[in-house]
Amino acid sequence: MRFTKPAWVMHKDSAMRGDEKRVSIFSCHVHPDGSRIATGGLDAKVRIWSTKPILNHASELSGRPPKSLSTLTMHTGPVLVVRWAHSGRWLASGSDDEIVMIWDLDPSAKGKVWGSDEVNVEGWKPLKRLVGHESDVTDVAWSPGDRYLASVGLDSAVLVWCGYTLERLRKIDQHQGFVKGVCWDPVGEFLATGSDDRSVRIWRTTDWELEAEVKKPFDHSPGTFFRRLSWSPDGAHITASNATNNEGYVFIAAVIARNSWTSEISLVGHENTVEVAAYNPHIFLRDPSQPVTAHNICSVVALGADDRAVSVWQTKAPRPMVVAKDVFERQIMDLSWSQDGLTLYAVSSDGTMAVFSFDSSEMEGIAPSSAQEQYLKRFGFVSPPVPEGYSHLASLQEQKAQQNNRITPPPSPRAQSQDFGSAANAAPGGEQVHTLVAKRKPKKRIQPTFAGSLSGQIPSSSVNGIKPPPSSSSGARAFQESSTVPISVPSTSALPLSISQPFGTSSSFGLGLNTGESDFAMDVDDEVRISSLDGGMQNPKGKRKAGEDFDDRTASRARTLGGDRVREPAVARPLTNRVPPPGPPGGGVWAEGSSLVGRLEPLQLVTYLKATVEGSEDVFEGRNAEGDEPNEVLYVSGKQTQWLDYLPSPILALTATATFCAVAMQDGTLTVYSHTGRRLMPPLAIGSQCCALTSAKSMLMLLTVSGQLYVWDVKKQAAKFPPTSISAILGSSPNLTVATATVRPNGAPVIQLSDGVAHSYDASLCVWTKLSEPWWSEGSDAWQGRQRSNNLAMRGPLTVLESAISERMSVDDGRAEKVRPTWWNAALTLGHLESKLHAAKALDSPAEYKQALLLYAKRIADEGFRGKAEELVKELFGPVYWRPGRDDSWSPTMLNMPKRDLLKEVLNIFVRSKTLTKLGQDWQETLKKSQLDE
Repeated sequence: MRFTKPAWVMHKDSAMRGDEKRVSIFSCHVHPDGSRIATGGLDAKVRIWSTKPILNHASELSGRPPKSLSTLTMHTGPVLVVRWAHSGRWLASGSDDEIVMIWDLDPSAKGKVWGSDEVNVEGWKPLKRLVGHESDVTDVAWSPGDRYLASVGLDSAVLVWCGYTLERLRKIDQHQGFVKGVCWDPVGEFLATGSDDRSVRIWRTTDWELEAEVKKPFDHSPGTFFRRLSWSPDGAHITASNATNNEGYVFIAAVIARNSWTSEISLVGHENTVEVAAYNPHIFLRDPSQPVTAHNICSVVALGADDRAVSVWQTKAPRPMVVAKDVFERQIMDLSWSQDGLTLYAVSSDGTMAVFSFDSSEMEGIAPSSAQEQYLKRFGFVSPPVPEGYSHLASLQEQKAQQNNRITPPPSPRAQSQDFGSAANAAPGGEQVHTLVAKRKPKKRIQPTFAGSLSGQIPSSSVNGIKPPPSSSSGARAFQESSTVPISVPSTSALPLSISQPFGTSSSFGLGLNTGESDFAMDVDDEVRISSLDGGMQNPKGKRKAGEDFDDRTASRARTLGGDRVREPAVARPLTNRVPPPGPPGGGVWAEGSSLVGRLEPLQLVTYLKATVEGSEDVFEGRNAEGDEPNEVLYVSGKQTQWLDYLPSPILALTATATFCAVAMQDGTLTVYSHTGRRLMPPLAIGSQCCALTSAKSMLMLLTVSGQLYVWDVKKQAAKFPPTSISAILGSSPNLTVATATVRPNGAPVIQLSDGVAHSYDASLCVWTKLSEPWWSEGSDAWQGRQRSNNLAMRGPLTVLESAISERMSVDDGRAEKVRPTWWNAALTLGHLESKLHAAKALDSPAEYKQALLLYAKRIADEGFRGKAEELVKELFGPVYWRPGRDDSWSPTMLNMPKRDLLKEVLNIFVRSKTLTKLGQDWQETLKKSQLDE
C-alpha cells in the first residue's frame, strides 16, 4: 500500500486571502473514470481536482494536467456532500443552504472565477436546483443506473428524485431525528437511511414503504456530524456507522444482513465513533478459481472514525487488512473508492485529503464488474421503466467502447431540437449520440466540435441545439495506467502518520506515486478528459500526432517463440509409460546410505501441470507427452501462448512468481526462465528428483527426494545458504514425513512435518530452528490456532502455521481435564510468546513480532516478573550512550521497526500495570532524556 497527502488539495477561508487558511472538507467523491475527484467544504464551494497529480509525482511537478480543474460557487452555505452520477455525466451536491444542486459541464464557462484569483480549466454550470428540504442537506446518493437520486437532511426527511427528469417523486418523513446518511441497494430493490433517531431504516423502491427498521446496535450511539452508511456490492450487507456495543462503551460499525435485517456482526477496533463506511465497488472471490456464488463472495469495506483513523476490512477475515492511525488532526468526514477498487480517498474536518493506493496483489480475489452484474441478476429484481424519451447512456456497447478512450467532459444529453451531422454514428436500437471533443486553435479559445447526430427527447436545461463550429483536428494521448512503485520524495504533509497492518506483511507502507510523464498528455495543456462522456470521434483526416497513444505496433503483436500458436486445452492424467532415469532410489548422489530413502516420495508424473503467476492471471504450463513427442513448457496470457520451450526430460513440478518461472525435471535438472522465456540462470543439475518446488517473490526453494534443501535468490543469482539436509528434523522415525514445504520472501524455508512441528533453517546459526509446535496449544493463552479465516493473506505466517497445526493435529479434549502444575499456564504462555518473537523475526513478519511483543509485555506485567521486564527493556533500549556509527554491536531496529519506538509502547503497558508502574516510569524518563540528547 502507498500513502500520500496532497497539500494543495484544500478549501480556503475567503476572509483569509493572504494566509490561505484551510477550512473543513466535508465530502469527496471520485469520478467513475478515476480522472478527477470532487470535494465539498466549509467555504460553500465544490472543487474538482485532477487525480493524476495526486497519484503521479512527475505529473504533480510538471503541472500537467492542472491540479485544480474547477471551482463551483453557486451554493450559499457549506457543502456537506458531493456525489457523481454513475454515468459520470452529472454531479450532485448538497449544502447547508437546503438545496441539492445538479451540475452539468458547460464548455463555455471556463476562465477566471468571479470575485477571486482562481481560474477554471473547465466549466460546470448548475443544471437544476432541487428545492424541497427545509434544513441542511447532509447526504445524497444515486441509485444503480442513476434511475433515482435520494437526498436526506436535518429536516428528518428523505426525498426521492427522478434521475432523468430531476422531478421529485416522493417525500418520506417517518424518521424522528436528523437523517445523516443514505445508500442504495445495488440490486435496486431497497433504499437505506441512517438517522439520529438511532435507527437504520430500509425502504422498498417499489412503493417507498418501510421494509424494516434496525435499532439494536444504535441504542446508545452518540451524536455525530454524519452517519454515512454503505451497501455491499453483492447486495448482502449494509455497513452502518455510529453503532456501539456494551451499552455504548465500544464503538463499532454494524453489519446488517439483507432480508433478515439483523446485525449479528460488528467491526470493532476504533477508539471513537465511526463516522463513515464505504464499500469497495468490486466484489471479491474467496477462491478465484471457483465460480461466483454466494459462498465464494466477500467484500472490502473502509471505515473512517472520529479517532482520526482509517481501517480497511475484508468481510471474510475477522481483523482489518489495514489500520492507518493519526492520518488526520481531526475526525474523518468522508471516504471514496476509485472505480477500479485500488485507491481510497479520505477527507477530514482538518481540511486535508489522504490517499491510500493498493496493489492488485493486496486486493486478492478482486472480480471484474461484469461478475457483479451477472451475480446481481440472480436476485430477479426488475427495475421500473425509464421515462419515455430519456437516457443517460447512448448504449451499453458505446459505454464499454468508451472505457478505453480518453475523455473530455461533453455536455449531458439535451432535448432534441435539430440534428447535427449524419446518422453514421447511430447506436444500436436507433438511438444516436453526439460527442464533443475540445480542439486546439492557435491563440484562440477552445471551441467544441460535434460528430454524429442525436435523436429522441433527452432532458436538459437547454432548449436550443448547438451548431458545430469548424475546428481543425488534433491528436491526443490517453490518460493511461502506469505501474505504481514506491519512491522517495519529500512529504507533502508534516502531520504525524502511523500505519498499522497487524495481520499481514504483504503490504508495504510508503509514499507511492505513479512515475513517468510520458504516459499522460493532452491536446491542450488545460484539459482532462472524462471517459464516460467522451465519444468515439475519429480524426476526419486520418492523421495522428507522433506522440499519440494509438500505435500501429499494437495492431500486430510482437513476434515471440511460439506466440503464434493457439493455446490448446489439456487434461492432467497420470503418466505410467515413462521409465524413470537409472540410478538408486530417488536418483541422487546423497541417496546412498541415506536414512531418508523411501520417506520422501518423488512427485507423480502427469501429462499437464500449471502454475498461476502471482499478481496476475497469466499461467505457466507444462505438458508431458505420452508418446515420442517432446515435453514442453508454455507461458500463457489469456487464451494466447506468449512463448514456449522444449525440454529433454519429463516435467515434475512448476512454480511462477512476478519475477520468474521455474521448472523441475525428472532427470534432476532445474531451469529458471524470465517472463519473456529467457533463461535467467544456467540449468542447475541437482542430481536428485524433486519432492517439492515452491517460490515467493524472488526466492526459489527446491526439496529433493534425498532430503537436500536448496534456496536461491533468483534476482541476485545466489544461494541463501549451502545445500542442507532435512534429516536433522526428520529423525529416525519412519512414520515422520514432510507435510508442507514453502519459502518466505526473505528466503526462510518453512518445513512442516506430519507431527505438526514447523521448522526453518537459520543460516547465521547453521542449524534448524522450531517455528511452532502443537506443544504450545496445551496451555498457552496466546495460541492462535483456533482462529478461522479463509483468507490467508489477511493473517500473518505464524497465525497460518498455528491454524494448520490445529487442523492437522486432532485436539484431545481430555487434556484440559488433566491436573496441571501451578505455573503451567504462565510458563507455556511466556515460552510460547518468546518462541513467537524468534519465529516472527525468522519469517520477517514485523506485525506479528510487534503483536507478540506487546502480549509478552502485558503478560510479564500481569505476573509481576520484574527481572524479565528489566531484561526486555534493556534489550530494546540498547547502550545508554549509543549513537549511529559509534557502536555496531547493537542494531537500533528490529524488522525495520525502531526498537526504542517499540520500547515506548512496552513502557506504556508497564506504567498501566499494578506491579511494574515505577519501573515503567523510570525508563520513560530515561527514554525521554535520550531522545532529547539526540
